Amino acid sequence: MTISPETLIEAARRMVEAVPQAAALGFKLLSVEPGKGSILTPWREDLVGDPDTGVIAGGVVTALLDHCCGLAITSRSLEGGFLSTATLDLRIDYMRPAAPRADVTATAHCYKLTRSIAFVRAHAFDADPDDPIATAQGAFVLKRAQP
Repeated sequence: MTISPETLIEAARRMVEAVPQAAALGFKLLSVEPGKGSILTPWREDLVGDPDTGVIAGGVVTALLDHCCGLAITSRSLEGGFLSTATLDLRIDYMRPAAPRADVTATAHCYKLTRSIAFVRAHAFDADPDDPIATAQGAFVLKRAQP
């Protein structure tokens, strides 16, 4: 079964904007295609970790990377009848803080699906995708739809 681009975009938009944590953090869908996704977190004062720096908190970046990984998995696995994912292992390497008062974008790629596990790589950046704030690699369990 092949899903239409419109169905994929609508499912992605619901995932990014309707999930309570994602909505509270202000996530915005930037792009989605099978196995890949990109989400923006607009800078907001209430998301700052240290008021003296004006930098988005590391926990927000972690949530963004995790959610973007879920988006990449969902966008790849919709045709396979998966309902949800859960994070099994997520390694994040922080390379630098975000720029002060800067939006943060994450992109993710689901590069392997097995019957029960998805493998994903992601990175977060502010101005330049080639200068990441953090990179991530993770494994996620897949919950299949009941027949």
